[in-house]
Amino acid sequence: MALCLLVLTACRKPADAVKSDLNEAGYQLTTADWMLAASRDDVSALKKFIASDFATDSRDENGDSALHAAASNGAKNAADFLLNRGLTIDQTGANGRTPLMAAVLGNQTVMVRWLLRQGADPRLKDKDGYAPLMLAVREGMSGAVAELAPYHRDSLDSAILLAALVGQAEAIDTLTNYGGSVYARMEDGRTPLMIAAENGHAAAVELLLDIGASRFSTDADGRNAADLANAAGHAEIAALISSNPKPQELSLESPAEVAQAMDAFVDAAAVQTTEPQETSPATPLAARAPSRLIQGAVLSRSVKSIAATAASSSASAQETFPLPPLVMRHYRERELPLEVRSVVGETATIAIRGTDAREVSVRAGEAIPGTRLSVVRVQRRMESSKLNLGQPMEVSVVEVRDSASGATREWISGVPVTGHDPVALVEDAATGQRYTATPGQRFRSADGAEFIVSDVRQNQIIIEDAATGAVQTIPLRGPRG
Repeated sequence: MALCLLVLTACRKPADAVKSDLNEAGYQLTTADWMLAASRDDVSALKKFIASDFATDSRDENGDSALHAAASNGAKNAADFLLNRGLTIDQTGANGRTPLMAAVLGNQTVMVRWLLRQGADPRLKDKDGYAPLMLAVREGMSGAVAELAPYHRDSLDSAILLAALVGQAEAIDTLTNYGGSVYARMEDGRTPLMIAAENGHAAAVELLLDIGASRFSTDADGRNAADLANAAGHAEIAALISSNPKPQELSLESPAEVAQAMDAFVDAAAVQTTEPQETSPATPLAARAPSRLIQGAVLSRSVKSIAATAASSSASAQETFPLPPLVMRHYRERELPLEVRSVVGETATIAIRGTDAREVSVRAGEAIPGTRLSVVRVQRRMESSKLNLGQPMEVSVVEVRDSASGATREWISGVPVTGHDPVALVEDAATGQRYTATPGQRFRSADGAEFIVSDVRQNQIIIEDAATGAVQTIPLRGPRG
């Protein structure tokens, strides 16, 4: 009997010693202090807990684990220790949130990056349906937004609409750098600018205007951002948006001017980050050649698409083709504060929007008052469009010319007046050379294949093989890749 007591006493001594060590370090052998040690990045204390047979998967009263505590406090050493002890990286805790989500909500950008590199799944959602990116946007954690955006290429437009709704200007700025579009729309036609204006977010409105959002776009009910701001009682924001058009807003841009503006946007975004782009060579901005038209250009040698390489006999592979290593960096469209109302005989009636909205009557050869635009031709003709379900109808047409840029444009009644075709800025990933691409342009690869820019959209461009008619889609990746 005495021998048994002696053995039990001897067995207790190590645990008692560890408990004493924990006490000296300021911890009790409790779940609360286990979580505290993890949040403090105190790996030495965590080891003492483990030595006392403390359960590694212990949870607090909310259901969070020590890995959640480490993540939300940026405790990378503790997180690494816990992962090595068997905790899973995507385990869920309070409200169904993962440690990655905890790091986002804790504004721990470095930890977000580290968890992603350890294999954390950025597409999981919490019980409220929020993925980590959307949590970062909602809370205005722009650092986390930058880390997560590359994993959510198909959700960036939804993210920028959310950022506009909650007024997170920095998140909007970050998202546009990774491919989020200021031209994104809700199902009812509202753009980020309209949403920010309607909800009274002045800083977001100012930023969106600064980075090219159109204040003249309208929703499905014909309301623009200023109309929505006024209806919601935000008169100051409405005044900011609806001021009279500036001279540059009543002009047509030449292809060179469009390219210069797009280059400036991408370059400005590139210098805001120290992270290298994924696909671009490290070409100093000062040494980069200006963008030029893709029409007639010869790009780097074609490379097989991933789909064709991975499954050469599959149906998807048959729809792909060798394509130069193109990256879409930016998209641009530009609505003007003008509207073609009608053409009667040789006279066109054009509405000019703004605080002093008015209608003007012009004939061929005359200038549109207050602009550098002159009317080249007016006519009425039959045309089919989506507006009339593909059925021919008579429309009013005005062709104009910009006296400064020399650019010409045809405007049609019932269709938004624009300053240029939709334009994509694409980059040859092998050389860093940039090109502007609009629908209908043709280019070649170094091995002689010919391609057509079939369509340019806010989040992708469609490239067609001129020989076979097969198409491939190149998604918008943004200036930060």
